[in-house]
Amino acid sequence: MPTSTTSGGRQRTMGQRELVVLIALLMSLNALAIDGMLPALDEMAREMGVIGGNRRQLVVAVYLLANGIGCLVPGAFADRFGRRPLLLLSLGSYAVFSVLIALVTDFTMLLALRGIQGVLTAGLMVVPTAIIRDQYEGDRMARLMSLVSAVFIAVPVVAPSLGQAVLLFAGWRWIFVLLAALSLLGALWTWMRLPETLDPANRQRIDVFVIVRNMKVALINRASIGYVLGTMLLIGAVFGYVNSAQQLIGEHFGAGDAFPIVFGGTATVMVISNIVNSRIVERFGARRVSHSGVFVFIGVALAQVWAAHFRPDSLYWFMPLMATNLALLGFLGANFGSIAMQPFAAIAGAASSIQTFFRMFGAAVVGLIIGQAYDGTARPLAHALLICSVSALLLVSYSERGRLFRRLNGPHTRSTSGPNA
Repeated sequence: MPTSTTSGGRQRTMGQRELVVLIALLMSLNALAIDGMLPALDEMAREMGVIGGNRRQLVVAVYLLANGIGCLVPGAFADRFGRRPLLLLSLGSYAVFSVLIALVTDFTMLLALRGIQGVLTAGLMVVPTAIIRDQYEGDRMARLMSLVSAVFIAVPVVAPSLGQAVLLFAGWRWIFVLLAALSLLGALWTWMRLPETLDPANRQRIDVFVIVRNMKVALINRASIGYVLGTMLLIGAVFGYVNSAQQLIGEHFGAGDAFPIVFGGTATVMVISNIVNSRIVERFGARRVSHSGVFVFIGVALAQVWAAHFRPDSLYWFMPLMATNLALLGFLGANFGSIAMQPFAAIAGAASSIQTFFRMFGAAVVGLIIGQAYDGTARPLAHALLICSVSALLLVSYSERGRLFRRLNGPHTRSTSGPNA
């Protein structure tokens, strides 16, 4: 159980279950800032005089791009000053800029504020991974990350419905007011309960050379880079789906007002698959589970391409296949991330920063390209799913030197570089 002592001598303690829920909810604020906007995009565009369906996607895409760029910064500071200060700074920035966005009247200014918010809140994506790596490694870390993901991914299930519910009683601006309130609640919980997990022996200097060196070490490591870039492509394909979901499902497939329910239904399966992964990963190993998942993902992507060409207007073909793609991510994302972080116990913050940057910024670029390629059909998304999954398999094969399905560590490996949970 992680503990730390406050300035007044009182010890903070947090059990594993509470830690998982808190970290998941903190990371979920980013998901709310993305998916909670989807039902409001039409209203925001109309109010600010935006013409062109694809341009309204920028409300989501700009935040994703800025958030990815921002991921380069907080890891080094978290390795020096600790995890808690960076989380509290990110949560405060999230609240302030949510309120500012709620007051804006110009679309360009809205995008600028969304970009700044994305940069300043990047710690919510970087620091939680470092906190878990402080205490776990290998398959056990993959299990914890799966549990975090199960809660984290539940947010996109309810986020569009939450946004839709706000729109029933108030304008889109109140969605951002709600986000500000949730971030302040997260800050209070973090301040009161979360202990500092950084081992004092692992504190790094704030020195450009040290930061660049640590990030370089984390980036060029062959055992991890294929997993980082593979995750980037797979998440990018999903971002492409999120960017174009309102147009694709709501307009092309004619779901209309049922869009939040249909969209949320596809994300529900990710929650289930992450829970299943948390149950099996320590038994079978993160590599075996995730490598099998990539091959199945490719098969489903092939079916998506077929359906996009031969059943182009059928929501009943598209949705089960898309739900299966998303379910498979439950066996890929947490496992890929845990494998990629395994070599970096002493520089977990810097490693999390550079890896999250490539995953988030790279995925945002890929998602933006896919979203802007939307042509009124599901074909661009289907082709992107296939290309990204095949490329991910090749990248993972590079990291594994062509030897897939190996298991390199036992089922109960625990890191000795940080405090036990």
